[in-house]
Amino acid sequence: MEKQRRARCLVLAYPAQGHVNPMMQLSKLLERHGVKITFVTTRFFSKDLLKLPPSMALETISDGFDEVGPTQAGSSKAYLDRFLQVGQETLAELLEKLEHVDCLIYDSFFPWALDVAKRFGIVAASYLTQNMAVNSIYYHVHLGKLRAPLTEHEISLPRLPKLQHEDLPSFFFSYAEDPTLLDFVVDQFSNIDKADWILCNTFYDLDKEIIDWFMEIWPKILSVGPNIPSMFLDKKYKDDQDYGVTLFKSDECIEWLDNKPKGSVVYVSFGSLASFGEKQMEEVASCLKECSCYFLWVVRASEENKLPKDFEKISEKGLVVTWCSQLKVLAHEAIGCFVTHCGWNSTLETLCLGVPTIAIPYWSDQSTNAKLMKDVWKIGIKAPVDDNKIVQREALKHCIEEVMEGEKGKEMKNNVLQWKTLAAKAIGEGGNSYKNIVEFIGNLF
Repeated sequence: MEKQRRARCLVLAYPAQGHVNPMMQLSKLLERHGVKITFVTTRFFSKDLLKLPPSMALETISDGFDEVGPTQAGSSKAYLDRFLQVGQETLAELLEKLEHVDCLIYDSFFPWALDVAKRFGIVAASYLTQNMAVNSIYYHVHLGKLRAPLTEHEISLPRLPKLQHEDLPSFFFSYAEDPTLLDFVVDQFSNIDKADWILCNTFYDLDKEIIDWFMEIWPKILSVGPNIPSMFLDKKYKDDQDYGVTLFKSDECIEWLDNKPKGSVVYVSFGSLASFGEKQMEEVASCLKECSCYFLWVVRASEENKLPKDFEKISEKGLVVTWCSQLKVLAHEAIGCFVTHCGWNSTLETLCLGVPTIAIPYWSDQSTNAKLMKDVWKIGIKAPVDDNKIVQREALKHCIEEVMEGEKGKEMKNNVLQWKTLAAKAIGEGGNSYKNIVEFIGNLF
């Protein structure tokens, strides 16, 4: 009797760390269920990948800037326009080269990938890398029910809390100067109704109302997250301790944390892209210097020149590193709170590891994530800004004291531990995300 062939999926990720990480984690989940994975990203981005799971094949497509990368384009519009043209051509060439591809799971930022898959008669699944509230906001722009520039002071959308301007993605407010980025993120919904499946990096209990609303529009939508490594979630797979792909070499800071009391350290990190000005960096540095807590601050090498000249990078009280394993840091018992830019991956990680937050959103979807963390999931507070959009040192210091020492901090800690339990349950055997993965795989042929 002939053995049944394993299903083969191409997983196409947008070339940015915040997109590659969750899509790699989804790939590992599918592999555990017997699916053969070929991971695909751009030729330029692939050069910097330090590690890839040995079981996966790596293939590349072109964005038109293979040698120098996106900076060679000169502008976001030039880059995205070129990527649209060359990406379609090289993805089609890749599909022609490979045999027996059953499914293309594509980052929703690439709606053109769906058109290519359909030309080859391949099942296509769109993977939404941002949270469902943000997806709803952009979807309503796509429908013409929400427009930039905004005229309303308060935004009301189905199954979402009331949103003020400060809660909306930043691209609304740069639209008059340059509409490129808002148009780009809205375009992911231009043909999504034609996808065979829509996968989202969340879990049902976290977003049940908005998922139920979307299911009335897209019956084939499945929550398959949180897509973070198993050892920081359900702890089922001991070899799954990182995303498997990283652009950064980690600095060693766990040993430093090992010598600190439980819940005594403030962890500060603004992700792989956020670039605050010197004034904001000075205010954060001054706050940490004056605060009574220990601190661990990740400052990328490209941002180190913004630190005050007299700021000590290594001391008993604080440690500044250029990068670290955020999962291992958040999982460490010495961490008491997380000062974060509120990227979606960081948001899911802090939820899954039970750490309350202080939100300092920078751009894109981060203000919306901060709104949900503060008012819906109740796991953090948002640091107030002054008239120049700067979080002053005293304001941040007050937030740290509130989370680390106050009654509100205890409530947030209790809330985030409940979300941690629900996240692990969702991805564990019999959980909602687990069942959705099984359903998806069962329909690949």
